Amino acid sequence: MSNLDQQGPKNKCYNSDKKPIEIYTFIDPLCPECWALEPIFKKLQIEYGKYFSIKHVLSGRITNLNMSKKKNYDNIAELWEKTASRSGMSCDGTLWLENPIDSPYIVSIAIKAAELQGRRAGLRFLRKLQELLFLEKQNISNLVVLQDCAENVGLDVQEFISDIHSDSAAKAFQCDLKITSEMDVNEIPTLVFFNENTEDEGIKITGTYPYEVYEQILEEMLIDPPSKSQPPSIESFMEFFKLVASKEIAVVYNLSISQVEKEMKKLLLLQKVEQLPAKYGTFWRYLGEK
Repeated sequence: MSNLDQQGPKNKCYNSDKKPIEIYTFIDPLCPECWALEPIFKKLQIEYGKYFSIKHVLSGRITNLNMSKKKNYDNIAELWEKTASRSGMSCDGTLWLENPIDSPYIVSIAIKAAELQGRRAGLRFLRKLQELLFLEKQNISNLVVLQDCAENVGLDVQEFISDIHSDSAAKAFQCDLKITSEMDVNEIPTLVFFNENTEDEGIKITGTYPYEVYEQILEEMLIDPPSKSQPPSIESFMEFFKLVASKEIAVVYNLSISQVEKEMKKLLLLQKVEQLPAKYGTFWRYLGEK
């Protein structure tokens, strides 16, 4: 799986090598619009990952809401349903009516605690949290759920639990909130692109846009025209990411959803993947060689 190894998250997007572009990505783990950006991020990482690094910043936008009012739950549930039906990245708004997240602050603290074990560890933890929240309707502010998530993605669980209750994670989250304020970020998701020239202002883009918009920004900020890397086989893609939506595969490979379903059924027959129906669309889990 050469392309993913060379340009994907493992080696090229989340390491400390200096790259010409840095993207500050302002998100909230409870935000369905941030979840909807996942297909775009995967495509960017595969095609242009050698040119940029990503810094996730937790904005605290949802974390700071007064979550005790039932009216807020109703509004969030409606937003989730609308976002999922539009984006193709499933999330089930009935969570907020049945098992609402009553302590969103701890979710952000947990992500910062995971990041203390390394950037890639933090990203694995964030993705798994989103899967638990949006697909399985789990209350990710529950400490048992957070601990199980940490164990699932290979963190040192004892260290993780200790860090959740430490000043280090709290200070890291406060640092994110300070960056959010200093960069005048008022909506999520927001991406701010910076180049190597520290005197240049970053390019801020708020909301979600077609892939070509992000691609054009990268091209404009790079001195030389970038060379686009080709994606690996779909099977290699599955092996690397483990659990993905049909929508993510469709965006990365420029396929329709029906074309994706056709390709994935081949892997299904070979028992290399299993199909996970969701409220909106379908997800696929890689099972490996039989």
